[in-house]
Amino acid sequence: MLESMKNRLVVSVQAYPGEPMRDPRTMAQIALAAELGGAAAIRCQGLADISAIKGQVSVPIIGLWKEGSEGVYITPTLRHARACSMAGADIVAIDATRRPRPDGRTYAETVAALHDEGIVVMADCGSIGDAEMAYEAGSDILSTTLSGYTGEREKTAGPDLELLRQMVEQFDRPVLCEGRVHTPDQARSALDAGAWSVVVGTGITHPTSITSWFVQALETGKE
Repeated sequence: MLESMKNRLVVSVQAYPGEPMRDPRTMAQIALAAELGGAAAIRCQGLADISAIKGQVSVPIIGLWKEGSEGVYITPTLRHARACSMAGADIVAIDATRRPRPDGRTYAETVAALHDEGIVVMADCGSIGDAEMAYEAGSDILSTTLSGYTGEREKTAGPDLELLRQMVEQFDRPVLCEGRVHTPDQARSALDAGAWSVVVGTGITHPTSITSWFVQALETGKE
């Protein structure tokens, strides 16, 4: 499964609460469109979306469950991770920062329990320290997802290629580049920096943001 994703694009298909596209059927249609466009895997959020997308695509699904908006909220507990797997996720993405987890378990304890159940784990990291912890815990995949969002690293305008290179050099495990990859050139740069796969979400599947980029560009310099 991981080999099928190597040097290829992963598309993140997510809509935020209150948005017009926040509907599992819509997300499944977008996921299928991404697969037809060449996506090697789909990353998606929420049990309903995971289940709906599982029924539409044939590529691997990276599932997660966001609860809350602060601290550890990406698949924050073992219960959330198990539910994602049961909903159809082939890989479960979880917060791999060193912050306290809501259920009191350590990250390593969570990974061990998931591995006992045959669940493949993707570690969403925010720093090299997070990545070291995730690697030692046996995470199957490491990712730069949370770089710039935990206070340990500055939020770069594009993907955090510096962190990506550090992780690729230090760990003998697939490292995915995720976070602020908005253009094909940025995606290419991430692969050139050693990424196993590149995850693109907003730049492909979030029309509100894409529209705002064009609007801002047109308004630049207006009196």
